[in-house]
Amino acid sequence: MKTSTFKTNIKCSACVDKVTPHLNEGVGAGNWQVDLTDPQRKLSVSAEVTEAQVNDILNKAGYKAEKLSA
Repeated sequence: MKTSTFKTNIKCSACVDKVTPHLNEGVGAGNWQVDLTDPQRKLSVSAEVTEAQVNDILNKAGYKAEKLSA
C-alpha cells in the first residue's frame, strides 16, 4: 500500500487527540501517524486517499493538510 505524506497545522498531542477519531474513521486506525518532532508536522497516511479526502477529514476537526511531493 502506498504511503502519502502531508504537511499539516497539527501542532501538539492535544491536536492529535482531536483529529484521531476523524482520521480513524476516514483512513482507519493504525493507517496514519503525525510526526510532531518535524517542523512541518508531517502526517503519513498508509491508505488510498487523495489530498482532498485528507483535507475533508482534517477540516472536520479544524485542521488542514498539504500533500508533499513524493
